[in-house]
Amino acid sequence: MRFRVERFQLLLIIMVTAALIADSVAPAPAQTGEWKQLFDGKDLVGWKHVGPGEMTVEDGLIRTHGGMGLLYWTGGKLGDCVLRVVFKMRDKNDNSGVYIRIPIEPREAWMPVHYGYEVQIDNHPETSQEDDYHITGTLYSMTKPLAHAGKPGPEWNTMEITLDGPHTTVVLNGVKVTEFTEGDPVPAKKFPFEPERGPRPQEGYVGLQNHSENDVVFFKEVALKMLKK
Repeated sequence: MRFRVERFQLLLIIMVTAALIADSVAPAPAQTGEWKQLFDGKDLVGWKHVGPGEMTVEDGLIRTHGGMGLLYWTGGKLGDCVLRVVFKMRDKNDNSGVYIRIPIEPREAWMPVHYGYEVQIDNHPETSQEDDYHITGTLYSMTKPLAHAGKPGPEWNTMEITLDGPHTTVVLNGVKVTEFTEGDPVPAKKFPFEPERGPRPQEGYVGLQNHSENDVVFFKEVALKMLKK
């Protein structure tokens, strides 16, 4: 009898422990099976550029020119989805970004900076006297990276940005770099060009940044997969 009681107690401990572990680990949001390509490799139909500079299609790739401007997708606001962006830098390091959660359709370049989020593309922010809060895969100036996963030019990088309600997750080359929930603490602004602090919408426009004449970045794929809700 004592042996059976001890076995039962051990089994109960294992079951409770397993339940606690399961409760403490948030499951990954379920995805639908199909990726929708927002860029067809041929032209920029469905996209619109605002601000200085431009973007063109060269050899099946979107190429940045000058700036600071952005190319945004005109198909409407996105939320509860995964955005996959495959990009490479022309040089060892170049600056760009992926905009998310832009509250209204852009008409100039700075509103998306201040009222959306820029998922940064810049492997060496220290070159411009910036820090880890400005490195590839972070929400620019808002989040500190969980890892440094950016590949230098001309290697390809794959960035997957999950917008799950108020949660934003960025995985770069298979490594989680950012995990952020609206309301999480963020540092005070260090530079006047950094975005305004405050909440962002759960749905918004998305876009690609062209940063300056000296920064050339190529985008091979921009794709969308909705989350199951």
